[in-house]
Amino acid sequence: ADMNFEQALRALENIVHKLESGEAPLDESITLYERGNALRALCQQRLDTAKARIEAIALGPDGSPTGTAPFDAG
Repeated sequence: ADMNFEQALRALENIVHKLESGEAPLDESITLYERGNALRALCQQRLDTAKARIEAIALGPDGSPTGTAPFDAG
């Protein structure tokens, strides 16, 4: 939870590489898969938050930014 998006993505990529290489025994693969799933969820949450913030930018009729709408991370 203390990881930023880039750190979580790097850790997830490392897990995927290790799982795809087949170098981890079964028990470790299961643990890695669980950790990878948690990292994937964290990355998705961070992306969803960023998307909501971007979508909160209000655009005028000509497409230029006119301000921002309140963002509720709720």
